Amino acid sequence: MAEAPDDAVDRLYGLPREEFVGERDALAKQLRADGRRDDAAAVKALPKPTVAAWAANQAVRSQKRAARELWKAGDELTAAQDAVLAGKGSGANLREASDRERAAVETLVDAARGLLGASGGDLSDATIERVRETLHAGAIDADARDEVAAGRAVRERSPQGLFGADPFAVAAPRRPARAEPEPEAEPRPRTKAKGAKAKAKGAAEPAAERRREREQAAERKREEAEARKREREEAAARERERKAAADRADKAERALERAQGRTAEAAERLEEAQARERDAAAALDAARAELDALERG
Repeated sequence: MAEAPDDAVDRLYGLPREEFVGERDALAKQLRADGRRDDAAAVKALPKPTVAAWAANQAVRSQKRAARELWKAGDELTAAQDAVLAGKGSGANLREASDRERAAVETLVDAARGLLGASGGDLSDATIERVRETLHAGAIDADARDEVAAGRAVRERSPQGLFGADPFAVAAPRRPARAEPEPEAEPRPRTKAKGAKAKAKGAAEPAAERRREREQAAERKREEAEARKREREEAAARERERKAAADRADKAERALERAQGRTAEAAERLEEAQARERDAAAALDAARAELDALERG
């Protein structure tokens, strides 16, 4: 007899990722054979988790104590954030809560990294970062908590809201432009003659040289600002390309799963039709035999 749907769903999301589709389809077929067509349809529609979601699920499932610490730290961070927004909290409390939540996330990220490595999964920096974001979202977002805490996330999540990212994250400090060299202090004149000579020398210093130095410093500042802007634009473009590629991969994977589902259903219908054909042929043979016997009698 097939499992209860909720127990079955929980079991499916605890399986190795490569076994998910086959086990899901087998369960849907069994439920359909038991006459539980609504349950079968619900199970058949379950999406296969992405690599990052699968890793986060398994980390939460296998490291229950660390997971409980993350949910508690996430609740404390949310409370500290709310207090700051209400003008009642302190930056020190928010920093302490943020540090605790971040440490809890990293404990589970380390576990997810080990699970991915053991299964031969993707250990790229991008995948690990998506695991980290999914766990962080589960800690502080009410709409993500249930599925992440249950170990049933189907795709990576990103924390939402004012404090979705690190509440203390700040932009990287700009590299200071090279300052113009300050003119060396002239020694105190020991005689009127020497002082007059120094003044004459300072007045004779070419103004063009000082102007050129100022222009060079200003040019260096412009170049550094342009370089930082290009880096930000290139990073943003790479992130857009990554997200677009991930979306295409998700869509292709879902399309494949739908096609596989239709193939399985068609094969099942064919099997049922062939069984009915065999039954009809057997009935026909029996009827003909009975007719022949009556005619001979």
